Amino acid sequence: MAQREHLASRLGFLLLSAGCAIGLGNVWRFPFITGKYGGAVFLVTYLIFLLGMGLPVLIMEFAVGRASRRNMSKAFTVLEPQGTKWHWFGWFSIVGSYALMMFYMPVAGWMLYYVFATVTGNLAIPVDQVPNVFTGMLANPWLMLFWTLVVSGICFYVCSMGLQKGVERVVKFMMAGLLFIMIGLAAYAISLPGAVEGLKFYLVPDFQRAWDAGILSLINDAMNQAFFTLSIGIGAMCIFGSYLNKSNTLTKESVFIVSLDTFVALTAGLIIFPACFAFNVTPNAGPGLIFITLPNVFNEMVFGRVWGTLFFVFMSAAALTTVIAVLENIISCFMDNYGWERKKAVRFNAVLLTVLTLPCILGFNEWSWIQPLGEGSCIMDLEDFIISNNLLPLGSLLFCLFCCSRYGWGWDNFVAEADEGEGMKFPRALRFYLTKILPVVLIIIFAQGYIQKFFL
Repeated sequence: MAQREHLASRLGFLLLSAGCAIGLGNVWRFPFITGKYGGAVFLVTYLIFLLGMGLPVLIMEFAVGRASRRNMSKAFTVLEPQGTKWHWFGWFSIVGSYALMMFYMPVAGWMLYYVFATVTGNLAIPVDQVPNVFTGMLANPWLMLFWTLVVSGICFYVCSMGLQKGVERVVKFMMAGLLFIMIGLAAYAISLPGAVEGLKFYLVPDFQRAWDAGILSLINDAMNQAFFTLSIGIGAMCIFGSYLNKSNTLTKESVFIVSLDTFVALTAGLIIFPACFAFNVTPNAGPGLIFITLPNVFNEMVFGRVWGTLFFVFMSAAALTTVIAVLENIISCFMDNYGWERKKAVRFNAVLLTVLTLPCILGFNEWSWIQPLGEGSCIMDLEDFIISNNLLPLGSLLFCLFCCSRYGWGWDNFVAEADEGEGMKFPRALRFYLTKILPVVLIIIFAQGYIQKFFL
């Protein structure tokens, strides 16, 4: 087996994997749906699904990567029983990573633009004019392309520096900064007058609110959030497993990553809800919360420009760590599959991904007439649907079947790899659940995505 790059430290692996998992969904989606579905009512439901679904599949991805020392596209070839065709599914990794970056890189560009806009005071404007900043950005393809290129330049440069000197070192620094800024913002938000009402709305169980929002919807959203928050299914975690040594069990490492991912999601709510309630602003979902509601909140704060800048720096760090981690998966695929040098793989993909982000960028302006999922949709909605409702659940089902089925790598091989090293062992009592129940749940998630999108 050819000599392969490796990470310099366990901390680098943990923060790099956490950086891939921690993204914008932790910040603008998780707090909103927690508040929508009754605070702690949703939180408990979410944690059940996170531990019961997300964590086992995460361990499987790491196990496949560490045992094979290859990315997903080659790992199945190395580990599959002789005569089987599991290697046919290796394309999931590269297609899923490209599909994610096609819209995630432009969105990361939005964050950097808002750092710039906050620092320069472009957001210190009357309340009714703040929405125009966001809509104006979307309507300007050259502005969006510029900030997407900034994201591309930063992230590909980091990847070109190598695994240890570039990816690991930079992501460790960014993750440390992200956590430091989050804790500072949360402490400040909680100290605001009136913040207690926001904390109650966010964390105190409200069964009536959960009932009014719909119990079935609560379960679906909790299941989806738990499943998609870890970025599992497209091999992004598999590649980090391939760089990992065998000194610690994969269950031990995965529990830490899941805990850090959950901590960031919870802390984001501690920033958003106290701040909104302190200034009598009703929080809303998605881009409106981040790009319209919160800028107005920061405008009302003492030293609001400072706190606003820190918030969007934190958001940018969350986005950029995910981009760097997924780009590393793409680059590794080219290095493993075609024997390319790292810099050649970086140059090729920098050009290719710049082109592939254009449909998302143009879908908000020049190509806004293209509405692939019905009236009011845009090209980014289709790209998100392809990755979130198709490749992620199907890829996770693939890992589950490969690791637990006797027709794949197999249960004994999977558990032996997961348990190698010091620390928490994988619960063998979960075998029936993972072989008979979880695959059905993953199929339901896949089907539910289509039902919700096209039939409800």
